[in-house]
Amino acid sequence: MKKTQKSLSLLMAFAMLLSATSCGTNPSTSSASSTASQGSSASYTSLDDFKLFDADKQMIRTGRNDTGEKGVVSTGKYEASKIGRQVMEEGGNAVDAAVAAAFTLGLVEPNSSGLGGGGFMTIHLADGTNHFVDFREVAPQAATPAMWEVGSDGKVKDNANMVGGKSTGVPGEVAGMLYALDKYGTKNRKDVIQPVIDLANKGFTVTPTLADDMTNCYENMQKFPEFGKLFLSENGMPYEVGQNFVNKDYAKALQIISDKGADGFYKGEIAQKVVEMNNKYDGLLSMDDLANYKVKDVDPVEGTYRGYKVISSPAPSSGGTIIIEILNILENFDLPKMQANSADELHLFSEAFKLAYADRAKYMGDPKYVDVPLKGLMSKEFAKTRAQLIDTKKSADPVDAGDPFAYEHQETTHFSIADKAGNMVSVTQTVNGYFGSSVCVDGYGFMLNNEMGDFSPDAKSPNCIAGGKCPLSSMSPTVVLKEDGTPLMVLGSPGGTTIISTVAQTISKVVDHGMGMQEAVDAPRISGYSKNTNSYETRLSSDVVDALTKLGHTMKASEEWNRGMGSVQAVLYKNDGTLEGAADPRRDGKALGF
Repeated sequence: MKKTQKSLSLLMAFAMLLSATSCGTNPSTSSASSTASQGSSASYTSLDDFKLFDADKQMIRTGRNDTGEKGVVSTGKYEASKIGRQVMEEGGNAVDAAVAAAFTLGLVEPNSSGLGGGGFMTIHLADGTNHFVDFREVAPQAATPAMWEVGSDGKVKDNANMVGGKSTGVPGEVAGMLYALDKYGTKNRKDVIQPVIDLANKGFTVTPTLADDMTNCYENMQKFPEFGKLFLSENGMPYEVGQNFVNKDYAKALQIISDKGADGFYKGEIAQKVVEMNNKYDGLLSMDDLANYKVKDVDPVEGTYRGYKVISSPAPSSGGTIIIEILNILENFDLPKMQANSADELHLFSEAFKLAYADRAKYMGDPKYVDVPLKGLMSKEFAKTRAQLIDTKKSADPVDAGDPFAYEHQETTHFSIADKAGNMVSVTQTVNGYFGSSVCVDGYGFMLNNEMGDFSPDAKSPNCIAGGKCPLSSMSPTVVLKEDGTPLMVLGSPGGTTIISTVAQTISKVVDHGMGMQEAVDAPRISGYSKNTNSYETRLSSDVVDALTKLGHTMKASEEWNRGMGSVQAVLYKNDGTLEGAADPRRDGKALGF
């Protein structure tokens, strides 16, 4: 939404709020202070010595990187990086730090992730083994395509797959984090959770990104009173930049999880409230759905790009598979000899994106329910047939899916953590849309996801909804190793379907052009995968934009720093033995090393 439209909408909403308050009918204002309130000290800031925004409350785009000799934690929020680093400094490994960071992000970045969501974790351990922990949400057992009413335009009526009870899947966040901690970590639950409980009780500083998302979701805060009760300030208005946000309910939920483990979330009082709130808004979740949730620990997908090994997310995420397909296609062209972000290079990226995304749309789904040709999609030979369709002098439209079966013989958050020993953890977690389904788990301080919106409403689609099924995802937590198996980098990004193109571009910047990690993260991006249309950040040279237009691309200007093009958090192992952490200035990210 444009700023003028947003401001007008907010003013109108505020007028409605004031009118309702004068009649004593606003349900959120009377109880907001019980869970989320301004801190008593005006000078307190959870950002400490990190300056994220200036006196005019505008984002500062520099100072996001850091280096370390022993380890680096790069997350979407300073507080999460700080607590993750603290856990490592106290003797924890990269997985311990990841779990602490995940629970912290659920507190300080509730617009993007939390206890009511889920995600993926890619792990490379110093012993050379690779693991993929799938804690993605799944559909309730009662879910069917008929649960949504679909209009003649093919869209779900009343946005019921994105807002309210029928948009919510069974949360996997808590189960996934505690599984990873128990299986691959070294610390106990209290060690990693207590610092987050302390922060929740003390409060954290509202940033421009969070304040903006709160403002944009104000209307839904009125429709869902528990949502407003938690996230509106004492005067019933959205929080302002710089204010302190206290969430004692979240601290309460974490204390139960710390004391009782996963059962405290999936079988106890929290589970009962999750089901109650979901059902209040026409949802289908049951206590059995929660009690029966299982984390999956499987092998990640693996491919290569110019000799480097790429390790990423397997199905039901499309991310790792399609990233590898894109890189395989690009490997047929001499990108290292091209200028970074030149028209020639970006043309190839755009064409490769279109080809790979066409294959994604046709073939990708939950492999328990559909036959997904994963090996074919990641085949070098298949990629060569796709690359041969690219005309270096002209953009192609439309683009059809290929036939990978012939080669079958054989507004989320992300954080990356690495240590000197070579342990690397890449995690992408989400509640899907901003503040998920808008359904708040009253009294426990978190939102339920709207992950069912990732299913197709088309009952004939390989990605249609079914009980227990996992929706297709683009999340792509990724690790890249050198030819000898030693670490090169760990990275990933939020951003919906743009995740795949963003991660592929970042890998290429490092591998093909030798960029440092922060330089690669900062570089202008493009996004687009259909109808020859590419959005681009306006820091891209106008000469390059003109050249791409002449090649047949429709170029659509966005902001200088477009939040919609992802938020990469990454760590690079430098040749001198140090680790370079990079955090994306498109959002609130900050890397911290030690």
